[in-house]
Amino acid sequence: MKVLFVSNLFPDSTEPNRGLYNARLVHSLSKGCELRVLSPRPALPLLGNTPRKPRPEDVNLKPVFPPARYIPKIGSRFNHRLMAGSLRKPIQSLRQEFAFDVVLASWLYPDACGISILAQEMDFPFVAVCQGSDAHQYLRNPNRRRAIVESMASAARVATRSRELARLLEDAGIANANLQTIYNGVDTELFHPIDKQAAREALQLPLHDRIVLFVGNFYSVKNPSLLAKAFAKLRHDEPDAKYRLIMIGDGPEREAIIRSFIGTGYEQGTRFPGRQPAETVARYMQAADVLCVPSDNEGVPNVILEAFASGLKVVATNVGGIPEILNDEQLGTLVSANDAETMATALRDELNRSVAAEAIADHAAQFTWQRTADAYLRVLQEAASSRSD
Repeated sequence: MKVLFVSNLFPDSTEPNRGLYNARLVHSLSKGCELRVLSPRPALPLLGNTPRKPRPEDVNLKPVFPPARYIPKIGSRFNHRLMAGSLRKPIQSLRQEFAFDVVLASWLYPDACGISILAQEMDFPFVAVCQGSDAHQYLRNPNRRRAIVESMASAARVATRSRELARLLEDAGIANANLQTIYNGVDTELFHPIDKQAAREALQLPLHDRIVLFVGNFYSVKNPSLLAKAFAKLRHDEPDAKYRLIMIGDGPEREAIIRSFIGTGYEQGTRFPGRQPAETVARYMQAADVLCVPSDNEGVPNVILEAFASGLKVVATNVGGIPEILNDEQLGTLVSANDAETMATALRDELNRSVAAEAIADHAAQFTWQRTADAYLRVLQEAASSRSD
């Protein structure tokens, strides 16, 4: 079976962290099929496009990065049509040398919606992937919602990364029979428990402090300021406790959060390392005492699966697909969204509660990339077979 993967969320040499989990999925899929990647890059009309090159580890997938025209803010009525227009020639050209059987399009709007137009024109089956914000946020926009519902009617299947995403799409009008939840996997060779003291020594962290970890983008939907407020309350309520906060990542809210600690007396207990490679993130997870996910919306965050695989407890907001995987008290605590006081209490409780790291890691063993890839391959094979029949 030959599969063409299409998504703007795929890394290149200039944006090596873009769509990393899509890249991991694609590499896992490529073990069971022939696969090529087409990753459009947003480009404003009349402006040039910067040529992109693949990362060394992706060269075997022969990724192509065509410019995709779009109009910001007011373009929701037709950006999926612009996507189709931008991908038409690249797909026609690629199909001559790589006669794919099925397309896997990840990110509903405009990527999968654009592919639905071309699928009908060129007569090929496609499977769409809903990742998270392409449902949580985009379904609130009437034009995008209409495009998503109409376009997904022609998809062979719509894979969702949580059951909650499937529910949202069904409520929007997509047939339940066309929806299938497939959780992402986790790299257990990288994320696994090790001796906490060794991990802390490697990162030059105090051996006896109790560490709260955040890993993610500093965007409003991830609500990192909620964790900052909860940590400040934690320190205020127990000024003599050796609590430490480490927030890994970058984004528009990062500098404001750093400034919020200045003058409070708590800044000595905080660290903001910026974006870090997966190997370093794994080491921080092995060194920490609890991961905090304060998001307003989520699918099923890979960072939680990575924490579990590392033997790390989690305090997270009870939103999206999080309760589907944080479903046992030994794994951590769910709290109400946007409630700093409750989050501070949950963090304190988890920091003072011992759970064997191996027991948490055992829970993560069910979320392997091979299992994820096998589920996608079954769906893709069904889609390809239905068209050939």
